[in-house]
Amino acid sequence: MHKPNMQPASDPGYIRTSGDVHLFYRDWGDGTPLVFLSGWTLNADMWAYQMQPLARQGFRCIAYDRRAHGRSSDPGRGYDYDTLADDLASVLDTLDVSGVTLVAHSFASGEIVRYVSRHDAGRIARLVFVAPAATPFLLKTADNPNGVDADVFEETRAALAKSFPDWIEANAAPYFAPGTSRLAIDWTSAMMLQTSLQAAIELNRIQTTTDFRDELADIRLPALIVHGDCDASAPLELTGRPTARSIPNARLKVYEGAGHGLYLTRAEQLNKDLVEFVRA
Repeated sequence: MHKPNMQPASDPGYIRTSGDVHLFYRDWGDGTPLVFLSGWTLNADMWAYQMQPLARQGFRCIAYDRRAHGRSSDPGRGYDYDTLADDLASVLDTLDVSGVTLVAHSFASGEIVRYVSRHDAGRIARLVFVAPAATPFLLKTADNPNGVDADVFEETRAALAKSFPDWIEANAAPYFAPGTSRLAIDWTSAMMLQTSLQAAIELNRIQTTTDFRDELADIRLPALIVHGDCDASAPLELTGRPTARSIPNARLKVYEGAGHGLYLTRAEQLNKDLVEFVRA
């Protein structure tokens, strides 16, 4: 049994971190807890099509807005994986949840890996990586020849600094599957633009330069990696497949034809796989 919240489960609330940052969160349902971490510049809203149906199936579904995202505080600091892992710890400790399945999309793959390596992982039962885009290591170096040149990432950050809205528009189509409605794309764009530009740029920087290879090898929790084979944002062979190979007890599921936004375009399939993984 979890401790009762100060407000009804369907009402939003805030969690105060040790650094006095206020994180907006949602807490729907009762049962086995699933804690959802959002992708780069996205927020808790992105998980609506997981949280609503899974809460009705007997799961407790929790999601929060990362610092400087959505409705959370914009402190102008703490844009590093250690601090973000500490924010996650504040959420788990405040809500006093255990037996948790952490479900991370994209950028957040690094957050859950850093949480497991930095904190006592006794609250965590299993990990789910949805289209991971930070692991194992994106940057091309002498010992990571298959990575991406640093100049490519610098060009991306320069484009963000010039016009974040234009960058979003230019990259919207490949993010989703063909045939995704304009309304769904606009919904995602609006969510992204609730993130501070400072945070967007700095989080892109740490995402593209942090090496998680050693941390992944130390994970002993069951892990599921879900990835689309048409993911233009985080290509399967750069991120999802090597992430699965790096974790000793990991399983990879590849969604044929899916892009990076599969939490929306393949919601039904993803939800089914989440339920099977947790109940197994």
